[in-house]
Amino acid sequence: MAEQHQFERGTDGPKVIVVGVDGSDSSWHAASYAAGLARRQHALLAVVYVQPVLAAGAALGAPVAETTDEIAEDLVAQIRDAAERLKGIFEVRWEFHTFRGDPYTGLTKAADELKADAVVVGASEQAGHRFIGSVAIRLVKAGRWPVTVVP
Repeated sequence: MAEQHQFERGTDGPKVIVVGVDGSDSSWHAASYAAGLARRQHALLAVVYVQPVLAAGAALGAPVAETTDEIAEDLVAQIRDAAERLKGIFEVRWEFHTFRGDPYTGLTKAADELKADAVVVGASEQAGHRFIGSVAIRLVKAGRWPVTVVP
């Protein structure tokens, strides 16, 4: 007689989903997709903004750190607003993190430090990435996490 297998519901999915946001439309699409995935899997959604670091003198005296901090604060405000609107309808556990560096290095560091089970990013909106490689392609090539690229 064949042994009957009991199906385990909801235990095999990711526990931490990292999504990169930078304010672009594709990153918001990625965040929406990742939030739905996190909700269905009862996973933690780690929303990551990577603050660019410019070489000394590249900013020509502009307060770059303050500008990127303002972007991060604006992103958090938009995420909180969306979470508040959905409260009671869709519940998602989420955290917001900022890392410094280029997007690939920042997301890699975030995924490693946050022990990500999956990474979600928006498709690149920059034409030049077709030639030099997008952040998404580099993350996939790293081969350390499942990567979902959202248009």
